[in-house]
Amino acid sequence: MARKKSLKDLTASQKKMVGVSATVQFALAGLALADMWRRPASQIRGSRTLWSAACAVNFIGPLSYFVFGRRK
Repeated sequence: MARKKSLKDLTASQKKMVGVSATVQFALAGLALADMWRRPASQIRGSRTLWSAACAVNFIGPLSYFVFGRRK
């Protein structure tokens, strides 16, 4: 059985990529949540609660909100 990798098993460039990915994910989620809660409900397709939960899904949730969740 293979041993699960931990953060200390990664190379420096792999650690940097994990850090960049995490930063982008949190920034996207934060921007989506801020936009969602400042925008009037009439300009959002669907429920704010459901979109907020979707923002917890890596990259896909926040990007989906920006593409499908906002009315122009």
